[in-house]
Amino acid sequence: MHIAHTIAELRARLAPYQRPAFVPTMGNLHEGHLSLVRQARERGDVTVASIFVNRLQFLPHEDFDSYPRTWERDCAQLREAGCDVLFAPREHDLYPQPQTFKVTPDPALADLLEGHFRPGFFTGVCTVVLKLFACVQPRVAVFGQKDYQQLQVIRRMVEQFALPIEIVAGATQRADDGLALSSRNGYLSEAERAESTALSHALQTLAQAVQQGRRDWPALEAEATAALAARGWQPDYLTVRCRDTLLPPQEADTPHELVALGAAKLGRTRLIDNLGFVR
Repeated sequence: MHIAHTIAELRARLAPYQRPAFVPTMGNLHEGHLSLVRQARERGDVTVASIFVNRLQFLPHEDFDSYPRTWERDCAQLREAGCDVLFAPREHDLYPQPQTFKVTPDPALADLLEGHFRPGFFTGVCTVVLKLFACVQPRVAVFGQKDYQQLQVIRRMVEQFALPIEIVAGATQRADDGLALSSRNGYLSEAERAESTALSHALQTLAQAVQQGRRDWPALEAEATAALAARGWQPDYLTVRCRDTLLPPQEADTPHELVALGAAKLGRTRLIDNLGFVR
């Protein structure tokens, strides 16, 4: 695996290839990331991953400085997964000047749910992803479905800018007990780890209620939120949305493809999850 730290070095390394397949990450890798790398290998003539902890998508009170950096382990895992090129820019390589040009995503999609509770988050995500796309020039990019709203925002950005990139969704990888794999799971204490599956169970309960015919969305979501809070969580949202638009379903014309989404803090750790289902 070749490791490139500068944009010029990366472009020189990728020059012979016609169809790079790309997996952007912030490091601290787990099986979810590696499954995306393996999926990328099937879709391109060279497999590229990036590791870059993007300051632009962290709010002032969030964990940018303490976000886990596990460089040696990450490199070993990427080699084993078959990554050909790792792009690991330093901050001054990717942002040699202050990044004053930024990508502002459509508020109708980006200012709800995660964007409501983390204002500016998707501007930071879109800006760094567009810049990484400019560096790698992939023909395929693979993103995990665990970050469902992020996946939809990136898809919309690629469509709006007519980028020649196929966006591929990788299925959420889960532990044996159902917890969605996440770099932030490492923050959980032993007791919190045992409790952490309650979020995915709450989403399953939401989906089952809809499939059984409930359409009283505010009451349904309030019940789910209260049940999780009673277990000691601090929920931001538990909701059912249309899968493509992430807008609330309309009672008179409920679409078949829905997604239950949740975000909540357990102790000091904020977890997110989602579950797509058909009503």
